[in-house]
Amino acid sequence: MGRSVLDMGGCQSYSSSDEEDVSALKANYTNISLFKVKNNSLHIIPSAEVKPYLKDHFLSRRITDLDLLTLSALPHGLDQQEWIATNTVSFFQHTTLFFSALSECCSTTTCPAAKSTGNHLYEWTDDQGKKLKCSAPIYIDYALSYIQEILTDERVFPTKAGSAFPSGFMFLIQKIFVMLFRTLAHLFSTHYQDAITVELHPHLNTLFTHFITFSHMFRLLEPSETAPIDELIAVLTH
Repeated sequence: MGRSVLDMGGCQSYSSSDEEDVSALKANYTNISLFKVKNNSLHIIPSAEVKPYLKDHFLSRRITDLDLLTLSALPHGLDQQEWIATNTVSFFQHTTLFFSALSECCSTTTCPAAKSTGNHLYEWTDDQGKKLKCSAPIYIDYALSYIQEILTDERVFPTKAGSAFPSGFMFLIQKIFVMLFRTLAHLFSTHYQDAITVELHPHLNTLFTHFITFSHMFRLLEPSETAPIDELIAVLTH
């Protein structure tokens, strides 16, 4: 397939069993200590499987049966920007947890380029507008650090009652969602086998489906951005 470059800003492991017990994780998939325990017990098994993230017996695993459309919808009487801000913080926290849990498999050696399916490469653009080619972990670190800086800026995400969101709030939200999408797209396309091995794929499936459902509902991602993994999105959201 052709290679495309998109601006801005693993260890191969596999488990064929789909009978793992994830009941202990269903109550709270933000349990970072549990993530760390599972990550530290990673066993690397060579794999010849192709695109495990498109196999229904893996993708069908979720940690909740809740209707994600209903979960994403704006609650009656709540300000839309407040709702979007709250969910953006949550998506950032969960994405950061997943990258942390799988970080041992994402290094400058295993992932020398930041990319998703179809050799779509992601380049970071610095403050001077210079495009930087970098490894996946460095790109993701740049992205998550940038998002953290925005989320903690009182001028953008005010925490005081009665404070208004800035005029450019939605533009920044869309930028954040692009960075989170690219991080999740890399995890799915490159590290889904690793997630299966440490039994986190039901959580990753749920997070990404919720993220895509929410972004579609509030038009936070352009179709051109999500196109590289439209096949995966179609399966998860059918």
